[in-house]
Amino acid sequence: MKLPENFKNKIRKYFKDEYENFLRMYDYSPLKSIRVNALKISIKNFLEISDLKLKNTGISENGFFIEDKSVKNIGYMPLHHAGAFYVQEASAMAPVLALDVEKGDKVLDLCAAPGGKSTQIAASLKGSGLIWANEVIKSRGNILLSNIERMGVKNAVVSSCSPEVLCERLSGFFDKVLVDAPCSGEGMFRKNPEACLEWSNEHVLSCAKRQKIILNCAKEALKENGILVYSTCTFSPEENEEVICDFIKKNDDFELVDIKYDFGRPALKDYIHQNNDIIKARRITPLDGGEGHFFAKLRKKSYTECITKPYKYKYDKKVQSKIADLFKGISFKELTDPIEMVGDKYLLLPEGLPDLKGINILRTGVLLAEDKKSRIEPCHAFFMASKPEDIINKFNLSDFIENEFKFLKGEELMVPEGLKGFTAVTLHNKIVLGFGKCKNGILKNKYPKGLRNKK
Repeated sequence: MKLPENFKNKIRKYFKDEYENFLRMYDYSPLKSIRVNALKISIKNFLEISDLKLKNTGISENGFFIEDKSVKNIGYMPLHHAGAFYVQEASAMAPVLALDVEKGDKVLDLCAAPGGKSTQIAASLKGSGLIWANEVIKSRGNILLSNIERMGVKNAVVSSCSPEVLCERLSGFFDKVLVDAPCSGEGMFRKNPEACLEWSNEHVLSCAKRQKIILNCAKEALKENGILVYSTCTFSPEENEEVICDFIKKNDDFELVDIKYDFGRPALKDYIHQNNDIIKARRITPLDGGEGHFFAKLRKKSYTECITKPYKYKYDKKVQSKIADLFKGISFKELTDPIEMVGDKYLLLPEGLPDLKGINILRTGVLLAEDKKSRIEPCHAFFMASKPEDIINKFNLSDFIENEFKFLKGEELMVPEGLKGFTAVTLHNKIVLGFGKCKNGILKNKYPKGLRNKK
C-alpha cells in the first residue's frame, strides 16, 4: 500500500524504533473481525452453529477474527441478518470496554452511526437502563436505527440531533457518555486504502477543531462522577493527546482515569509536559493486534443540574387492550413496559426516559405493531428483539438450508399444515431471523423488502 509521504514523515517520530515494523504491517491486509451479540445468542451457541473459522481477538471475549481471508459478503449471511454478530474492527471494541458499563446505567453514544459501539453498549446493559444513540446526519441515523433493530435492542432511543442541542437539553442526565469522534481515520488505512487519498494535515487539524467542540458539548450531559470516554480511529496526536490535554486544561472538574484493560499501549509520553496523567489514555496500533484506536477515560467531578423532566408515559386502555389481544397469540411473554401509539405505530417504550420534546427522535424503544386500516400487524422489530423460547409459533429454517436463502430473498416457504398465524422464523432453533404468516402450509414472508438479499 502506498501511504502519503507527509503521513509517513509525521508518524515516524511517534513510532521511533518501531517505525519500520509499523510500515511493514501495511504490506498485509488485516483479518476481518466480528463481535458476537450477547443480547441475542451466547458465544457457546454461536460457535456451535457458525461455519466461520474464528479466533478470539484478545481485546474482547465477544470479539473474534475470521481466520479465512477468502470469506466475503458477510452481510449476506443468515446469522448476520439475524443479529447474531456485528462486523466490527477489533480495536474498535476497546472504548466501550473502557466505559465500564454497569447494569441500569443511562449511556449516551453521541456520535453513534453506524452503531457498532451503541449495540456493544446495549449488550453490556443486558436490557437494563438506557442506551441513547445519536447521529447528527439523518441518513446515517437511519442506518444506525436499522442496526439497533437488527441486534435486538429494546432499551434504546435513536436521535438525529446536533451535540450542542442534545447535550444542553439532557444536561446532567447520563451516567456514562461515549464520544467516538469523527476523525481523519488513519487507523482505517489498511482496511480502506481509499482513505489514504483523502488524508492531509489540514484535514487532521480540521478534525481536531471539531472534536474539541463535540467534547465540550458532551461534558454537559454527564452527572457528577459520571464517566466520559473519548475515542478516535486515528494516530494523529493533534486529534488524540492534544485534544484531551486541551480539554482538561479548560475543564479542571475532569480528571483522567486509569483504564484497567491491558491491551494496546500508553498514550504518547511527549505530552506529559501538558498533563502528567495523559499516559493513562491508551493507543492500539497494527503492531498491537488491531488497526488503530485512541481512547481516554475521564471522570467528571462537578455537579450539573439535570434540567430535563421525566417523560410522561401515556396509559391508553384501548391501546393496551388492542396490543394484548394481538400478542397473546404470538408471545408467551406479557408485555409489561409502557406501550404508546404514535401515528399508526405501536411502540414498547423503555423505562426511565427523559422528556423528549424538541429533540429529533427517530425511534424510541421497540416498534411492536402497525395499524393496517382494518387490522393490526406485528412488526419485524418485535421479533428481532425476541428469543425463540418467547414465541408460540416457530419455524426453523435450518432444517432445510436452502430455506434460509429463500427467506432472505422474500420468497414464500412451505411449512407444516399445523402452523397458523404469525410465526417466528428461526435459525438452528437458537435465534430469531424474522417472521411470516402461516396459512394452509404456506408461510407468507414478512421480511422487510429493504433488508432482503438481492442475490
